[in-house]
Amino acid sequence: MDQEVKKAVEVLNSGGTILYPTDTVWGIGCDATDNIAVSKIYKIKVRIPYKSLIILVLDTEQLKKYVKYVPEVAIDLINNIKEPLTIIYNKGRNLAKDVIAPDGTIAVRIPKNQFCIELLKSFGKPITSTSANISGDSTPLSYSRVSDEIKNSVDYIVKSDRFVISRPRPSTIIRIQDNGEIEIVRN
Repeated sequence: MDQEVKKAVEVLNSGGTILYPTDTVWGIGCDATDNIAVSKIYKIKVRIPYKSLIILVLDTEQLKKYVKYVPEVAIDLINNIKEPLTIIYNKGRNLAKDVIAPDGTIAVRIPKNQFCIELLKSFGKPITSTSANISGDSTPLSYSRVSDEIKNSVDYIVKSDRFVISRPRPSTIIRIQDNGEIEIVRN
């Protein structure tokens, strides 16, 4: 795994895109702080820019660099929910412009997948995590179901975990309102 992390970090540092295993489905990733790299993701997915991307961060300390305010209830959920959970936060910052939604929100997940953890540790910045499909197509539940079009569009395909299905569905997405109320966006 160390060599795969190292190669993926090289590609991310050069502004490239990767196809990689996450704690949910296979994802397309790039440096979430790099405007040009993020625009490549939108082009690969044939996705309209106003539909923002999920990002992965290593931990709550890294999260605080990219969100103005992290509600206490979010930290409780992150520490206690075992299933992959993406939380939409208000007032995203320090990210590529197309990662932040027009209303200023960002969607963030702290993965529990070992490859993602090592990748985030080595890279030191957040990475995008969007399903490895063309927008509107069904989400591939395993590497073998990722289309050749996607495979041929990214700069690097991670070799780790190609035959592992950790959780064959996307994460649950919630939004925490300013009053602490939780809204389920995707279950």
